[in-house]
Amino acid sequence: MADSPNILLIMADQLMPFLMGAYGHPVVKTPNLDRLVEQGVRFDAAYTACPLCAPARASLMTGTYISHNKVWDNAAPLASDQVTIAHYLSNAGYDTVTSGKLHYTGPDQLHGFRRRLTTDIYPSSFDWLPTAQRKRQDRFIDRRAHANSYCLPNVGVCQWTRYLAYDEETQFRALEYLHAKRIDKYEGKVDPFFLCVSFHCPHDPFSVTQEMWNLYQDREIEIPEYPANMDDTYSAMDRWLNSYHGTDRIDIKDPQSLTALRRSYYGLVTYIDRKVGELVKALERLKLRENTIVIFVSDHGDMLAEKNMVQKRSFYEFSSRVPMIMSFPDGWAAGTQCAQPVSLIDLVPTILQLVGIDQHRPLDGSSLLPCIEGQGTDRVIFSESHTNGIYEPCFMIRKGQYKYIYIRNEASQLFNLDSDPGEWSNLSGHPDYVEIEIGLRDQILATFNPNAIEEELINSLLNRELIKQANKINSVNWDYSPA
Repeated sequence: MADSPNILLIMADQLMPFLMGAYGHPVVKTPNLDRLVEQGVRFDAAYTACPLCAPARASLMTGTYISHNKVWDNAAPLASDQVTIAHYLSNAGYDTVTSGKLHYTGPDQLHGFRRRLTTDIYPSSFDWLPTAQRKRQDRFIDRRAHANSYCLPNVGVCQWTRYLAYDEETQFRALEYLHAKRIDKYEGKVDPFFLCVSFHCPHDPFSVTQEMWNLYQDREIEIPEYPANMDDTYSAMDRWLNSYHGTDRIDIKDPQSLTALRRSYYGLVTYIDRKVGELVKALERLKLRENTIVIFVSDHGDMLAEKNMVQKRSFYEFSSRVPMIMSFPDGWAAGTQCAQPVSLIDLVPTILQLVGIDQHRPLDGSSLLPCIEGQGTDRVIFSESHTNGIYEPCFMIRKGQYKYIYIRNEASQLFNLDSDPGEWSNLSGHPDYVEIEIGLRDQILATFNPNAIEEELINSLLNRELIKQANKINSVNWDYSPA
């Protein structure tokens, strides 16, 4: 591998690995990601640092937990003094460029990138600010209706959507950039590039073209099964989210709706796979592939009606697990599968080690190279989720086959993912698992301070509410307009 390889980071949104051919699904077609797996490394237990868009992306780009970078929710911009991978690579002589969705932007629309090729898909503002009224007795105060997006008639075939149009623009600008880099190479300009291409799909709305819909005609579509005692398995966090998303009021369990939902999602996954294929084939055609590291990830997953839950924000596998695939020049580590728990925050230290850049300070993530090389058997990862429908600081730890979920002032959950991959049997409080539970809880509390996090979060929400009101009066616009 060259000393300064190019890096192509491709991101999907709300994509879980369980519904990808590249992760073994028998129906969903992902031939381009399948090829990337064959040529590189597949991480089979990769997790988000927070199962929510903006915090997950900020954590990925900084290599830090949300309680350290302070991107608590989708209306919390990343501060300009937070160092991202783009800052590191810019200082090392990389042309750092992004196309598509960032989502964690506010007044700073670049965060170390030299330029952006598109606007963001959502306006940069505090309009999505969660409620700061977390101390009220009635905590089910922020009720939304996300569940409507998961059932008929809001899933299925459409002519086109602005989200597909956005992804097409994201792809066009990225391909345009790669062609320009080929011209630069021909002219002797050898600056390496870091190109981040970030798509909206397969995030809802789950609307697909007729061609995407037809891809899964006469194919078996798996839909969730619901045990009779399902409500008894819910944690406090689950009940908060069901109220917030609307699944406590909107019935999403109709089999016809579930089939249409999954079929549409399958189509969007294949759509993203095609985009990956177009980018990789462009690298090959332009003679750039031999010196380019390709990384594919998602920010988080989607419950997609599992456990009668929708959206993200949960620590269950469908929401918190993400695909992570890396493919290196010269076929290094081709065909490797890593079973150890890893996190999106591990990408920054991994990239820095790959290109030979020293960290200027310790990061929360750690390099994945030992894991790729068959070491790192005792890895532990954490995830956080504290607001946007959640009313107490919540944490997850994954260590070995165990996942432990700690909710301040509420009952915990402990799952053995080897014997209970569906996460139905809560082992918390079981006498046979007391020592394991105490050990995992102690690791969470040694890493995070729930009381301090709650205080910081409340202050952030109140401050942003005040600024939001002032911005309405002052007509502040933070959105980025590419030249």
